[in-house]
Amino acid sequence: MSYSTRQGGNYEGRQGHGKGFKRYPVELGEELEVDIMECSPKAEGIARIQGFVIHVPGAKVGDHVKIKITRIGEKTANAEIIK
Repeated sequence: MSYSTRQGGNYEGRQGHGKGFKRYPVELGEELEVDIMECSPKAEGIARIQGFVIHVPGAKVGDHVKIKITRIGEKTANAEIIK
């Protein structure tokens, strides 16, 4: 039995364990315009895309900013403000 390489997302779980293939609503390096709706305990702004949390250092609640995704984790992503 051979396994093919899948493109366009991140694999979660081990082969044969039923977790499957998960795509995130953002991609590394993607630029987006978002509204900062919350503030994290670390004083970072938080935006959400389809419920997925994006931490934006330097942003404040109520800001509308253009961001670039710099890191994607299992449950959250990090981004930087671009001008």
